[in-house]
Amino acid sequence: MAYLELKNVYKTYGQGEFATEVLSNINLSIEEGEFVAIVGFTGSGKTTLINLINGLLTPTKGEVLFKGKPVLGTSHERGVIFQNYSLLPWLTVGQNVFMAVKEAFPKEKRSVLQEMVKEYVDMVNLTPAIHKRPKELSGGMRQRVAVARALSMKPEMILMDEPLGALDALTRGNLQDEILNIWGKEKRTALLITNDVDEGIYMADRIIPLRPGPRATLGPEFKIDIDRPRDKTELNDNINFKKTRNAIIEYLMDIGDERKTEGHDIYELPDVAPKSFV
Repeated sequence: MAYLELKNVYKTYGQGEFATEVLSNINLSIEEGEFVAIVGFTGSGKTTLINLINGLLTPTKGEVLFKGKPVLGTSHERGVIFQNYSLLPWLTVGQNVFMAVKEAFPKEKRSVLQEMVKEYVDMVNLTPAIHKRPKELSGGMRQRVAVARALSMKPEMILMDEPLGALDALTRGNLQDEILNIWGKEKRTALLITNDVDEGIYMADRIIPLRPGPRATLGPEFKIDIDRPRDKTELNDNINFKKTRNAIIEYLMDIGDERKTEGHDIYELPDVAPKSFV
């Protein structure tokens, strides 16, 4: 039995003539301890897909199963790191994380919860900033808080909805490594939504493209046959990296070309030229 399973999942927004089928016939299985990445174009339905898995949305048809049971709402078992930081601006770094652990472990003593906060804040290298508020932090530091908050609840599965997309390249690379280090230590099941093929190859065991919507569906999977731990500086010389990267990009380009030619009228532009004032 798969740890996470989506069976013939469809998701439609609206009703009647205004209905739009965003996802169509989604079938996905993820094993315990596996790291899977979903890649696709902006607007293809990636966030809708992850919201079905985390329980914020329900399928129009089909079912989402976690450990063999239907997903009927949100749960601390599935921790989410969102695209935006979603931090409470009036709380400090430590207080934002404390709020999460208090919700996840309501029966624990305050002293135990405070130790958990220190552990996870330190895990993302933010101990010097534990008493600072979000407005005093850089974008990368705020995302670190979001990572610490999600992991502090000790979820059995980590869901990441393009959490690093808005960061600069250096910060993004550092956070990739931190997430991988945490995943490597605790081997929690992980699902990453991203539009960065290189990021997916560096972090995941498998990459599955999401074909663009409407009626988006999953494409063929690409297994990442590269030993862990992976070294970014060595990947460009790795034959398997080059082969996998080229195959995924070629597939995405092909379906991108299909998207341009399907269902779009072709208009002939008028023959015009700018007016000359000379």
